[in-house]
Amino acid sequence: MDPEPASSTKARAVFALGLTALLTGALVGGVIPATVALVLARQTHRQQFAAGGYLTGNKWVRRGRKLAWAGIILALAALVLATISGLLHVAGAPGQDFDTNTD
Repeated sequence: MDPEPASSTKARAVFALGLTALLTGALVGGVIPATVALVLARQTHRQQFAAGGYLTGNKWVRRGRKLAWAGIILALAALVLATISGLLHVAGAPGQDFDTNTD
């Protein structure tokens, strides 16, 4: 007799962490839940493969993985924008003021 298919408990956790990563990605704090989501997604995928199709929830894992990567991309974009903003702020700062007849 074959066992009944069961849903993976980690699959929804991957999705929830991926969603958290997406929502907090612009604040750079999304990197931590995104990393945890990607690690759990890998573990869940291995468990589903070993279960031979009797462990479901692959859609949740795929969605969570995509959301986690989106959170990481948002965090990187926020860091790039902060760096560019900082450089423009430093570049616009007044330098040394010379006399009008100094070359």
